[in-house]
Amino acid sequence: MSIAKELASKATGPLSGIRILDLTSVVNGAYATQILADQGADVIKLEDPGSGRGGGGDIMRWAGHVPEGCPRDLGPIFLTINRNKRSIVLDLKTPAGQRALKKIVKSCDVFAASVRYDGLKRLGLAYEDIKALKPDIVYVHAAGYGSDGPYAGEPAYDDLIQSASGLADVLPRTDGNDTPRILPTLVADKVSGLFMSQAITAALLHKSRTGEGQFVEVPMLECVTSFLLVEHLYDHTFDPPLGQWGYPRVVNPNRKPFKTADSYIGLLPYTDKQWDQFFEVAGWSDSLAKDPRFADYAARAKHTHELYGLVETVTETKTTGEWLALLKPLSIPVVRTNRLDELESDPHLAAVGLFETYEHPDAGGYKQIRPPVKFYATPSNIRRHPPRLGQHTEEVLAEFEVDASEDT
Repeated sequence: MSIAKELASKATGPLSGIRILDLTSVVNGAYATQILADQGADVIKLEDPGSGRGGGGDIMRWAGHVPEGCPRDLGPIFLTINRNKRSIVLDLKTPAGQRALKKIVKSCDVFAASVRYDGLKRLGLAYEDIKALKPDIVYVHAAGYGSDGPYAGEPAYDDLIQSASGLADVLPRTDGNDTPRILPTLVADKVSGLFMSQAITAALLHKSRTGEGQFVEVPMLECVTSFLLVEHLYDHTFDPPLGQWGYPRVVNPNRKPFKTADSYIGLLPYTDKQWDQFFEVAGWSDSLAKDPRFADYAARAKHTHELYGLVETVTETKTTGEWLALLKPLSIPVVRTNRLDELESDPHLAAVGLFETYEHPDAGGYKQIRPPVKFYATPSNIRRHPPRLGQHTEEVLAEFEVDASEDT
């Protein structure tokens, strides 16, 4: 077992001193607020006691397996996106819960929520309600769909947003199977979370310059569609369109890890020089190097299907180690293809210490992916374990001089 790393003693990130009241859950919003917590923000995760079915709080607490003896409210996905937060449980349907929330809001810079906006209104937590308590609040709502459209207020999950955004149409354009398919990762949730974290920091910058808070809406469908169409709008960028949807180099069934004699490599010669060098190493300098289909970038872009199909016919002739030794000195982009169970032993990821092991007082040993962005002057850090449900309720209520007995 890896040696457990000690938690940092205090926040050193660029958002140190910023306080966020976090009413997000599942993956989208929780991922966003963990990024900000890693960067130093004091994130107070407000969780609901539940209705008696299940255990209450963030539903991700209860997803997945836990080791024998580990509390059930510390599920594996919850652990990966809720460190550096303080968890409090308040019943916002009660006067006591509302009183506590109002006291906390007055000390916060950011109010972040992923509850449907109609639900926030019913609880008296719409933007105008929170602004009345803290006029310069940055109020950020992670919505499924923008409030100006006909889908506004409808429920949204990763599967639905992948379906609505066009993501489910990418694989059909790659392999000819017309059945729409969802990508096997929570890409819509995570991309929306990245948009949300960036939106919060941008709004905080505006506030620091002007003293003005604002309402910020982060709609999943619009964010993910924007993300997808960076490259796949393609010929429809022009009006009228010039041709197809989808960037041909990417919607190409031969764009994949290439099989070698013993495993696979990721390989992408890109410039004219790199392709010339690769053709020479492959023994094609007298054939493909002179083929007009592959003469320059524009020609190759029209014939990537054929070109990538040819590449694998030669990569299979050598081992992965042999290809790395041949191509790396030429600065031809190439990497070993990792399986999930090989990531921790990857020499680069091991050298940069991306995987860290901690000892949770209730869950025992657990792994974390350290904050990947490196701030040299104000480093992000991990200073709090993912919290138990309501672990910090008494601490936070005392901090804001709320009588805990009022909130029972």
